[in-house]
Amino acid sequence: MGRRGARRTTRLVVARGPRRCGRTHDGGNRRAPPLEPADLPIPRTVERIGGLQAQYAPSACVGLWTPLKGFRRYLGGFGPSTTKEIAGWSGVPPTSLEGSLARMRLRRFRSEGGEVLHDLPRAPLPDGDTPAPIRFLPTWDATLLINERGTQILPEHHRPRVFNTKTPHSVPTFLVDGQVAGTWRFEAGRVRVEPFDRLPRTARVVLDDEAERLRAFHEDVG
Repeated sequence: MGRRGARRTTRLVVARGPRRCGRTHDGGNRRAPPLEPADLPIPRTVERIGGLQAQYAPSACVGLWTPLKGFRRYLGGFGPSTTKEIAGWSGVPPTSLEGSLARMRLRRFRSEGGEVLHDLPRAPLPDGDTPAPIRFLPTWDATLLINERGTQILPEHHRPRVFNTKTPHSVPTFLVDGQVAGTWRFEAGRVRVEPFDRLPRTARVVLDDEAERLRAFHEDVG
C-alpha cells in the first residue's frame, strides 16, 4: 500500500471511527495497514476538533456522525436546545445539522421568540412555575460559558465577577432561583459562600444546608 492508500485509511478512521482488529474500512478481512503519521493539535482544543473535521472528514460524512450519542448526550444535559445552541457546542455549522436533527426522534417545542427547541423524547419537562433548587456549580461549568448566554443563568452584570483576566477559567458559583447569586470555595474543611447581594433569610437557610451536604461530600472524597 502506497502513501495515497495510507492517507485514505487515515481519513476513514477519523471520519468513521476505529474498526475491530483485522477489519478494514472497505469491508475486507485483511489486516488494516498502519496509519500515516500526522501532526495533531493539543487534545481537547477547538483546533484539534475542528482541524480534524476540516482536514480529514469530507462533507459527505457529516451526516454519518451528527446523529450519534454525543448530540443525545448534549440534549440530555442542556435540552430543550435550539439548532444554533447545539451547533455552538459541537462546532458544526447549523446548516449541516438541520437534516440530521430532522431525522432524529426528538420532541420539539417553540421558544417565546419562535425558535424551534429540540429535546429527547422522554426527557423530563418541569412546569414553568416549578421552583429552581439552590445548587453549587464547579469551576468552568458549561452552563455559564458564553455560548449558553441565552439561558440567563449568569446575569450579565455579574459575569465580570466570574470570568475576568485573573480568573478566565471562572470560579465556583452557586445558584439561587436558577441564577448565579455568589461564589464559594472549600477552605479549612468548610464551604465558604460569598453572595453577590443580600439573600432572603429562607434562601440563606437552604444555602447553608446545601453547603453542609457539599462539605460532607468533600470529606468523603478527600
